[in-house]
Amino acid sequence: NGFHVQDMIKFSKELEKIRIDAVHVSAGSVCSTPPWFFQHMFIPKGKTWEMAEKIQKELSIPVIYVGQINTEEDIQTLENKYNAEYIAVGRALVADENFIGKYLNEVEGNIRPCLACAEGCLGGVKQGKGLSCLVNPLVNSGLPIVKPAKTLKKYAVVGGGLAGMQAAITLKEKGHQVDLYEKNKLGGQFNLAYLASNKTSLKRIVDYYIEEVLSKNINLIKEEALKPDLVEGKYDSIIMATGAIPEIPDIKGLNEYYWAEILLKENLPKNKRILIIGGGLIGVDIATALIPFNNKVFIVKRTTDFGEDMEMISKLLSLKMMKEKGTVFSDYTHIIKIDGRTVYAEKEGKELQFNDIDKIVISTGMKSYVPFKNIGNIPVHFIGDAKNVGKAQKAIYDAYELAVNL
Repeated sequence: NGFHVQDMIKFSKELEKIRIDAVHVSAGSVCSTPPWFFQHMFIPKGKTWEMAEKIQKELSIPVIYVGQINTEEDIQTLENKYNAEYIAVGRALVADENFIGKYLNEVEGNIRPCLACAEGCLGGVKQGKGLSCLVNPLVNSGLPIVKPAKTLKKYAVVGGGLAGMQAAITLKEKGHQVDLYEKNKLGGQFNLAYLASNKTSLKRIVDYYIEEVLSKNINLIKEEALKPDLVEGKYDSIIMATGAIPEIPDIKGLNEYYWAEILLKENLPKNKRILIIGGGLIGVDIATALIPFNNKVFIVKRTTDFGEDMEMISKLLSLKMMKEKGTVFSDYTHIIKIDGRTVYAEKEGKELQFNDIDKIVISTGMKSYVPFKNIGNIPVHFIGDAKNVGKAQKAIYDAYELAVNL
C-alpha cells in the first residue's frame, strides 16, 4: 500500500545522517496514482503540504514544499500556516513565466493562472506534441510576443468568451482601439465548464480574463452586436468570437430538454432520473455534476468510448466516480423516440427502453454560431468555436494568433 508519512520521516532522518542537503516532498507514482503524481485539479490542494510539514518538524535540513502552488494565496498559506522556507513551483511557470516576479511585485500585471488541469502540459506531452498550456498560447507554439502596432486601428470583437477576451486583450496591448461586444456574462460557455465536479479551478481563467479586460480599459459594450452597429467607417475590422451552440438531434417526441445549462443553480435537479444523450466530454462532465445531488443518471452513446475527447486523468476519475455511483452506461445506442417519460432506443439491433425519465440532457455535439458573415467591405475574421468547434486551448491560441498578427 505504498510508503506513508511515518515511513518517510524515518527515511528522511537517515538521509539527514548522510548529509543530504534537502528533502523534496511529493506524492504518488506515475503508474499507480498519476492524479497525485501530477497534482491534478481533482486532487484536493494542500495534501502534500501537510505531509511536508510533518516531515519538516522532524528534520533540521531544509524541506521543500510542492503541489498545485499556483496562486499568491497558496504562497502566503505556505509561509504563514506551514512555515515553509522552500517552495517549488512548476506548472504555474508554464501558465505564466512571470508568476514569481508578479508575486514579488517585481513584474507588473495580473497572474495568468495555472488551472492544474494537465490539459496542455501533460496532455500535450502524452500526445507527442510537446509541452503546451491551455491558458498560455506562447508555450511551444512559435507565436510572436506582442509588440506595438505600427498603424493603429479600431476593432470590434463580437463575443466575450475566452477567445473574444483573448483577442481583445492582445489587440489592446498592441495599442489598438477595441470595442468588445457581449450581451451576457463575460466568459461565455466556459462559465458552465467549472460547474462540473472537481473543476472549480477552471473559473480562475474566466476571472483572469475579466480582470484583464477591466484593467486594460477595454471598451465593453453589454449589448448584442447587430449589423447596424458594425457599419463601414466605424471599424477597420471585425473579429467574430460568437462561439457555438448545441447540435440537437432529430428525435421524435424530443420537445423539452437541457444542455449544460442544467448545471446552473436555478436549473439543477435533485433526486431525479436523468437521461444524457451523448457521452463525450460535455456529457460526462454533466453526469459528474448531477450525481452528487442524488440523481440517477443514464448516459447513452452511439459509439463505445465514453469521454473520448477528455484529458486522460479527468476521464479516468470521472468514469470511476460515475460507475461507483451507479450510472447506467449504454453504448452503441440510438434513440428512436420519446413518449412522455419513456425513451425508446435501439442497441445492436435490439429494442431498449429507459423508463420513468424525469429530464433529458442533449450533449451530442456543437456547431459554430455565426449570426452574420459579411458586413459591407469590412474584413471579418473568425476565431474560436465560431471558426471551428474545439477545446478552450484551441480557442485561446486561435484568438492570440489572429490578434498578434493583425
